[in-house]
Amino acid sequence: MSVKALFDLTGRVALVTGASRGLGLQMAEALGEMGCKLAICARKAAELAEAQVRLEAQGFEVLAVPCDLSQAANVAPLVDAVLERFGTIDILVNNAGATWGAPTANYPDEAWRKVMTLNVDAPFYLSREVGRRVMIPAGRGKIINLASIAGLRGNPPGMQTIAYNTSKAALINFTRALAAEWGEFGINVNAICPGFFPSKMANALIEKFADSLMARTPLRRIGGDEDLKGAVVFLASDAARHITGQAIAIDGGSSII
Repeated sequence: MSVKALFDLTGRVALVTGASRGLGLQMAEALGEMGCKLAICARKAAELAEAQVRLEAQGFEVLAVPCDLSQAANVAPLVDAVLERFGTIDILVNNAGATWGAPTANYPDEAWRKVMTLNVDAPFYLSREVGRRVMIPAGRGKIINLASIAGLRGNPPGMQTIAYNTSKAALINFTRALAAEWGEFGINVNAICPGFFPSKMANALIEKFADSLMARTPLRRIGGDEDLKGAVVFLASDAARHITGQAIAIDGGSSII
């Protein structure tokens, strides 16, 4: 098989959560460009509709399903909608997430629960649903979890995101455990660990810690609009068929120092 063929995703169906903006939309664009049919979901219907228009303007086939994944009861109907439209799900990108900043000693119970529910529970419920209904019977599939370099280490002084760091570390080991269990079914499970990228969730921290972030990043830059595209296409493609259970940091090198 040629290298171009290894990366070709023509006709495959990708479900991307949290795809109305930011990293999720960036990855959906990349998968669409490589030939995927796209199912995108997000909590806010208006933002999701804007994303659908943007993706369809690029010639991609898109199903947009407004869905609050913090509610476990919404997982099965989401999968139902994708299967009704496309018949299968070849690629699942668990991207939807939340954060909350507060000192640990005063961290609100509801904040902890919100972050854990969306960052840990939702990827489990959705992976389980897609796995048992589609990927295990098919004997193939790609699951890509959006973790973070925050799951690889603690925080610098002043960055108080205990629940986010904990949830992303959990997601990394969820990736390893699921990859080990589902490898026999031909399912690859990997994680992407972004560093700082401009987003609604990260912009306040980037602005607050801009100088120190640059000083601790060997490439002296934060992530941009193209910087996750290659990784998600690679992990979704046959080029990564012998890679599973891995967590790839995309952070300008900040996690190595």
